[in-house]
Amino acid sequence: QVQLVESGGGLAQTGGSLRLSCATSENILSFNSMAWYREAPGKPREMVAGITRAGDITRLPDSVEGRFTIFRENANNTLILQMNQLRPEDTAVYFCGFYNTQGHSYWGQGIRVTVSS
Repeated sequence: QVQLVESGGGLAQTGGSLRLSCATSENILSFNSMAWYREAPGKPREMVAGITRAGDITRLPDSVEGRFTIFRENANNTLILQMNQLRPEDTAVYFCGFYNTQGHSYWGQGIRVTVSS
């Protein structure tokens, strides 16, 4: 059973930073791709950053471009989302999603990020 455990969320002030981590029980390089998503109240879930096994980064939405960075710590089997210059509109529950080569997806439990104005 693949497990994804998220950590690092919480409360930040506008302009502050948070780093989200998503640790997997598997070899992270066994997955075809992985991504971070967020779900704000009253809004559909949106992808905010993705990365392939080869390390290619998907184009980030304009809303986070230049502020959010996705990368992996392969030795720790961990996916990271570094969020800088946070804004109140970044407030959401963030999820990590991993996709294997068979097209199966796995999800973290979700972690709350709240940015105060």
